Amino acid sequence: MIGKVLRGVRVQGLLRYLYGPGANGEHHNPHIVAAFSDPADLEPMIGPNGRRDLRRLDGLLVQPMAVLGERNYRKPVWHCAVRAAPEDPILTDAQWAHVATEIMHRTGLAPDGDVEAVRWIAVRHAADHVHIVATLARSDGVRPEVWNDGYRVRDACRAMEQRYGLRSTAPADRTAARRPKRGETEKAVRRGKAVPSRTLLHRTVQTAAAGARSEEEFFDRLKAEGVLVRQRYSQRTTGQVTGYAVALADDVNAKGQPIWYGGGKLAADLTLPRLRRRWTSADGSVRAPSAAGLLEGRHLSARTKRVLLRTAVRRAADKSRTSTEFLQRLQDDGLWVKPRYSQLDPGQITGYAVAFPTEHGGEEPAWIPGSRLADDLSLSRLRQCWSGHVTDHTPIIEHDELTPEERQAFYDDASRAASYAIAQIYRHLATNPYAAQDACWAASDALHVAAKATGNRHLRRAADAYDRAARAPYGRIPRPTPAGNALRTAARLLALTGSARNRTTVSIMVLVANLITLLDTIAELRRLQHRQAQADAARRAAAHVREARRATGIPVPRQSEPTATPSQVSLAMAGFPMPWAPMHPAVTGRPAATNPARPVRDRRSL
Repeated sequence: MIGKVLRGVRVQGLLRYLYGPGANGEHHNPHIVAAFSDPADLEPMIGPNGRRDLRRLDGLLVQPMAVLGERNYRKPVWHCAVRAAPEDPILTDAQWAHVATEIMHRTGLAPDGDVEAVRWIAVRHAADHVHIVATLARSDGVRPEVWNDGYRVRDACRAMEQRYGLRSTAPADRTAARRPKRGETEKAVRRGKAVPSRTLLHRTVQTAAAGARSEEEFFDRLKAEGVLVRQRYSQRTTGQVTGYAVALADDVNAKGQPIWYGGGKLAADLTLPRLRRRWTSADGSVRAPSAAGLLEGRHLSARTKRVLLRTAVRRAADKSRTSTEFLQRLQDDGLWVKPRYSQLDPGQITGYAVAFPTEHGGEEPAWIPGSRLADDLSLSRLRQCWSGHVTDHTPIIEHDELTPEERQAFYDDASRAASYAIAQIYRHLATNPYAAQDACWAASDALHVAAKATGNRHLRRAADAYDRAARAPYGRIPRPTPAGNALRTAARLLALTGSARNRTTVSIMVLVANLITLLDTIAELRRLQHRQAQADAARRAAAHVREARRATGIPVPRQSEPTATPSQVSLAMAGFPMPWAPMHPAVTGRPAATNPARPVRDRRSL
């Protein structure tokens, strides 16, 4: 059962619609099933012309608004349409009356026994839904509060589902993104766009946040995608950014001005304070980037580390104008820097070398001079560029062209990080399903960036379908975990690949196979958490990724990969292999360690 709250200005126009034939003649036998008074006394009379006289009912509903006067709401008409699922049993008038009364009680507009509450009616003109109409003015001259009324309506609908055995729907836990409004959808259809502007901006902002390693880079990525960005500054602290809004250049209102969407209007976890949690520590301080931008070094190959060093050096050189500023930026990016001094003039720096911070204190870092990263990254060439002596120097960009081998290394490392995350999530299935929340959230980053990096439409649909399964209830930001960091590593590696050119098919096949296993594992995790809507979202995303696998040519087995059952979880915790392999045999070229079509034997039979 779903309840949708709308606001309006005129009661009479709404009553005419409810008692009218409808747009396509779908309204039949409209009548009041519940109200603030006896429904029989409020039912409009049918006049000699065959039409209902709505004047008396309209007057009774708007009468308390005269007491409020100027204190009335700008839209004082509260309208809630409550609909049951098509497969639900047909409710009687008495049952729909109970539903409407419960909704008005839980929202606080008309509590049980409150004779001074707002005036309202519930009109039924179809078998599967009713319309509740109320005026937001109490008879005692108090203006009622309607803050978060949609969430209270959702709670009432879930209570009625349990009482009457209706189809169970998801709670209002704010895990779903903001859906486009009807006007936005119709506007996209008129202009021939595939998706509304709100949906496109949500995808772009989510992808930019997944690949960014700082707030500055996040806004740079949005501007690089052609998105208009407007930052909101604090009125108390000069220069402090407290929020942002985004818009598309071709999406304008009647006055020709861009239509702006704040981060919170796209999704609960895309507000600027919550995005900053990605780049700050628990105490609010800026987190020092490790491994060239918050990447997990354990999942990176030597070739990938070399490319990341080159990318970090180019980014620092592009924002610097002196050697001192350049070396300081490298250190701020979390890299170890070792300058080389002149033998003739000990105070003169003639070169430099960079390395990733080592995980263990006694481990020797692998220093790489700038001239070995690229010919134009030696300190002498950079100084010529800064001084303007080199006129044909190509502007330093973040995504310099990767070789096919480097691109394949990025995909391989992203697949390795995803495999590690799968193993970590799988461990939580039997011990503590709620400990994998960070990995579920980070999986959305991996899907969005994979869709953009590969240009695969099936992965794009998978990222959209998975969106709800990613978030924790009520917009909470989970604590970082190794599994979540691994998936964020995969996302940022894919973001660094840039465009979809020169892709390596085998590497994409490995990544897609791992994404299928990841989504199946998360779907089982959400089921164990009793979050059915999020489990269904993960399953829909897995189905789209399987379509991507078919499009890339990976053979699909006759039986789909099974998800983990409680018995299989127990076997895994006892040391047995996973019931499905992270990589498909067609990708690895080796037979699978465990046949997915054959059930896992019990330990006592071995």
